[in-house]
Amino acid sequence: MGAMRPQPLICVTDVEAGNDGRYHSGRLLFSVLYIGPRGREVRNQIRNRSTENAFRQWRHGTKLRSAFRATTGAASRQAVSLDREMIVRKIIHVDMDAFYASVEQRDDPQLRGKPVVVAWKGNRSVVCAASYEARAFGVRSAMPAVRAERLCPAAIFVAPDFARYRAVSKSVREIFQRHTDLIEPLSLDEAYLDVTQNKTGLPTATLVARTIRQQIHEELNLTASAGVAPNKFLAKLASDWRKPDGLFVIQPEQIDTFLVSMPVGRLPGVGKVTGDKLAKLRIQTVGDLRTLDRATLEGSFGRYGVRLHELARGVDESEVVPDRPTRSVSVEDTYEHDVLLAETEPMIRRLAEKLWSASRKEARIARTVVLKLKTSEFKILTRSHTPGSPPSSCEELTDIALKLQERVGLQPQQRFRLVGVGLSNFQDREANRSQADLFRSRE
Repeated sequence: MGAMRPQPLICVTDVEAGNDGRYHSGRLLFSVLYIGPRGREVRNQIRNRSTENAFRQWRHGTKLRSAFRATTGAASRQAVSLDREMIVRKIIHVDMDAFYASVEQRDDPQLRGKPVVVAWKGNRSVVCAASYEARAFGVRSAMPAVRAERLCPAAIFVAPDFARYRAVSKSVREIFQRHTDLIEPLSLDEAYLDVTQNKTGLPTATLVARTIRQQIHEELNLTASAGVAPNKFLAKLASDWRKPDGLFVIQPEQIDTFLVSMPVGRLPGVGKVTGDKLAKLRIQTVGDLRTLDRATLEGSFGRYGVRLHELARGVDESEVVPDRPTRSVSVEDTYEHDVLLAETEPMIRRLAEKLWSASRKEARIARTVVLKLKTSEFKILTRSHTPGSPPSSCEELTDIALKLQERVGLQPQQRFRLVGVGLSNFQDREANRSQADLFRSRE
């Protein structure tokens, strides 16, 4: 009977790569720690592996492109724990198609096939969602409703019904939960799922995604697009690739091909300012971005430069975090016509009542009250206050918000177009109780 083949447990890498991202012969060292059949440690060193593929073949064909790529870069030295990295993660990003508008079309047959805009009609209203029939005219979410009406005069405007959308979102999540408990909602209409180990025993993440989409369509009469990839960053890009009602998969060995020609503006966090700075560096595509080393990017963009370096190589180690704690809750409204500061009190009172009702659904307690105002010139002002103990009633919350109004300190003739009231600095009830006890002990 032959000797048992030792199994790799830990990979320690000492890698140097040129700025062109290629792995040069004679500059690469992999140290793989094996545990033998009787617990004896055997260390194997593989030198002069000039390609990633050679390394992957040595690792018995395990697809570790993301894990391996994380170790590249000038004089990068990392220890990679194989009990974590030997299993390539399987992440799905599910994005419901034109969610609010699709729910409206589903529930009202007369709206099907027609340009539907979910928004309150009015000069200050913004588009919450637009059906694909409306999008064909250029209508988009967050667009002023008056502009949407100009772009698509035949559009049918429907007032939002968030209670109904939340109920449908809950049904979608119940479908997710059949397959995994690792669900990270981003909003009512999209979520990340980690199906590295799924609950239904389906052999591939692609099959899990296909099954989820089928169940959503059959049970809820809605469509969803999905992206499957080894990490959250790539999965979100993939879900947008074949919208609407599409499925796109990025296998580990396809990452380079997928990314290299992509416009750099598709990377998360690359907005107008960062895009302009990259353009001055003659960076148009992700492939161009790869020509800049980490030090250069960090020098130009600070900490985000490190993130750019990773994203350009398809690296994203962020975990799918289920039930991510709430950081803040807020409500706001826009006036039909600009008002003076003194005229905002009725709106603040209404918003405080709505906010208090919403905050009762949270298991944690908010300690900070925030007042937000937007001037006629679109300048945003915020004022906040953290009392010794959290607001214990709607009346107390309202009083604090109105006191914050007194702290605005602008000219009396200044007019405002929007008011918002929010709660932040959420804490667990036990932590808040302990802090309260500490204050009492000092009295």
